[in-house]
Parts: sequence; structure tokens; C-alpha cells
Amino acid sequence: MQIRLDKFLADAGVGTRSEVKSIIRRKGVTINGECVVKPETKLNPDTDEVAVNGSSVVKRGNVTYLLHKPAGYVCATEDKRFPTVMELVPQARDLFPVGRLDKDTEGLLLITNDGEMAHRMLSPRSHVDKTYLAVLDRPAEDAFAALFAGGVDIGDDTPTLPAKLEICETDHPALAYLPEEYRTGLRAGQAVLLTIHEGRYHQVKRMFHAVGREVIYLKRLSFGPLVLPLSLKKGEAVPCDAENIKNA
Repeated sequence: MQIRLDKFLADAGVGTRSEVKSIIRRKGVTINGECVVKPETKLNPDTDEVAVNGSSVVKRGNVTYLLHKPAGYVCATEDKRFPTVMELVPQARDLFPVGRLDKDTEGLLLITNDGEMAHRMLSPRSHVDKTYLAVLDRPAEDAFAALFAGGVDIGDDTPTLPAKLEICETDHPALAYLPEEYRTGLRAGQAVLLTIHEGRYHQVKRMFHAVGREVIYLKRLSFGPLVLPLSLKKGEAVPCDAENIKNA
């Protein structure tokens, strides 16, 4: 398998994509002893020998973290206004978030350098389940389940794909994920579990808005085969075996 030189160096932790392009153009990189000045040059990471300023570079293996994202952080590698989720992950230099959660949304987020896994998890063709726990301003109606199962018009060119809605009673085990301030005084039906298979902009909030409800708290509990550990505190990240994700 061949990949671009700039991607190889960025994945190896040499620098950002723009930083390694600058190093390449300054004639600081060799492949099999020959100087290369084009970032788009292809190489085989299993057989070619790459060096930066004379030092051999070994491609870093795939790394994936499961992060319990807190509210207030944006899903980006850098941002000038808000803190990013990358600040919560160790050795985050060449990693990136898999998809996005809104700044005020909490829950399970993957951080990785595994582009193949990320593509599989995010591709609309994969139909990967994403389950959210939402607290609504008013209890959901039983009729919402059938509406969501048929797809909802949220103002896009096409309705949403069919989604599964579960209306929670006050003793539902998923409510253990709620902060205390949301559990106190919670009415039956005010908390729901919604499973979707796509990732449109503000999709969960827009789906409930379309049926006359507003989301006042939102947390992603699962993403594909992964479930947010109840014991994982907000802001904590743990290593995750991406091979299990790929093969699920």
C-alpha cells in the first residue's frame, strides 16, 4: 500500500501536515537515501526507508482513544475561541476526532490517527448506530416513535433515515448517565434514547424540534459497538482497540 509522503510524516508525529510539507520543500527529507521535495510523493511504509534531517522515521502505529467528552469543548484539532477535545487526550499531536459532537453535547467520542477506521465509522453506507440520551423540555409522546421510524423532515433536501426512539420511564437504567441536576424532578417521558445512523448538522436537536420539543441535555452513549463506560469521568480518555471496531 502506498501513501503520500506528507501523510506518512504527519502520522509518524513529525509535525502537522503543513509543517511536514515545509520540511520536505526545504530538502530535509529522504526516501531510500534520495532527497524528495514533493509532499505528494508516494511511498510504501512497509519497505521504503524515510529520514528527516538524517534521522530515520518509523510510522507510528494506529492509536485510538475513547473520550468522555464534556460540554464546552469543540470537536476540532484547533480552535481560536474554544478549548478543543484534543486538549483532553494524551499524545494528541497527530490524532483527530472521529466525527463531531456539538460544543454543548457530552458523551462518547473517538480520537484516533486511524483514517480507515474513521472512514468506516462515519460513512453513510456503513449505517453505524449512534445512540443518544436526550432530556426534553416536555415529555415525548408515544406517537413520536412511529414518526421517527418513518424519517423526519428537518428542513434538508431529504428526510432523515429511519431512527429508533425509546421513551424512558424514571427508573430506566440509562438515566444513571444523567447529571444530578437533570435527574432531579425528571418526569416520565422527558428522557429518551434515540438511535440514528447518520450525522447531519444538529440532527438530534432538529429532529425533536420538528415534533415540537426542544433538547435541553444531550449525551452520546454509544457509537457502533462501543458503549460509554459509566465509570469513565467527563474529560477522561482511555485507549481503545480499533481492530475490534473494524471487525464488528
